[in-house]
Amino acid sequence: MTILAINPGSTSTKVALFNAKKEVWREVIRYTNDDLAGFRDVIDQLPMRLASIQSVLTTQNTDVAAIEAVVGRGGLINPLPSGTYTINQRLMDHLRVGIQGTHASNLGGLIAHNLAEMWGAAAFIVDPVAVDEMIPEARLSGIPQIVRKCQGHALNIRATALRYAAEKETNLQELNLLVVHLGGGISVVPLRAGKIIDVNNANEMGPFSPERSGTLPAGDLLKLIVNSTMTEREMKQMITKKSGLFAYLGTNNLIEVEKMVDQGNQKAILVWEAMAYQISKEIGRMATVLRGQVDQIILTGGLAYSHKLTGRLKEYVSFIAAITVYPGEDELEALAAGAYRVLTGVEQAQEYIY
Repeated sequence: MTILAINPGSTSTKVALFNAKKEVWREVIRYTNDDLAGFRDVIDQLPMRLASIQSVLTTQNTDVAAIEAVVGRGGLINPLPSGTYTINQRLMDHLRVGIQGTHASNLGGLIAHNLAEMWGAAAFIVDPVAVDEMIPEARLSGIPQIVRKCQGHALNIRATALRYAAEKETNLQELNLLVVHLGGGISVVPLRAGKIIDVNNANEMGPFSPERSGTLPAGDLLKLIVNSTMTEREMKQMITKKSGLFAYLGTNNLIEVEKMVDQGNQKAILVWEAMAYQISKEIGRMATVLRGQVDQIILTGGLAYSHKLTGRLKEYVSFIAAITVYPGEDELEALAAGAYRVLTGVEQAQEYIY
């Protein structure tokens, strides 16, 4: 049972071929600034990204006729429950227009559909960014015209939660977990009975990260907007790509920042400590959603490779629950696993009707 999994990022596309659950090969296709310079919108990159994937398949001597399913990272579509979804026309239309926003992950379903159509394979997305299982009281912002959205790193969060449950030989539905995705954006998610019942939208709220601002003082943000000459697009770029560690220290690379810290750079020490402090506060805040009944805290994502950062977080929050660290992102494996569950009849593919 051969499955091709595709995870588009802002400057790369990760591709892997799986035979059932076993990985056959993996490639990371990287794009330079020059490669991306001519595209005004991420969706316009679709032909280029398709061509680069087909080139990799040729290099890997892959028999595309044997591929039974192509599964892509889901994007900013309408809110929906977690699970594996077939790619229909409505889903593709919503990915193209960016119905909840523009993001590289919007390309995942479009790429999967295009390749699957050529090869006569099934096409899926799994646990897209727009997974929404929030409880009603979590949606109110305090201003009726603004509704809190459930957007986070759902794919990796559910994959690590399922991994933990499997290792403990228990059902995910029997656990209360706090899963913390530590990456370019930081998502802190309480899972109750397997459902993502709340989340900080990592693009707009929560702790600041290597490149995102996190929650900002509303009054000061309003003044900044009123007094700025930036367009809405430029302001959004600042908040999601040029804030956090990058704004303070000129780099979004945590390894470089921690070298500054180890060298005694006082500004770097303050900024690094502030990020760890804000992440810990968000974990504590989300623990209240589970009323303190937390079976385990799971730290995952690329930043979880840092023993310095995970160590500091443990100092702050280990009083809440024991902590497990799964560094890195299991997103390609999670995509393939979601498709595999459908192909083997363990799970039924859902239809996108939202």
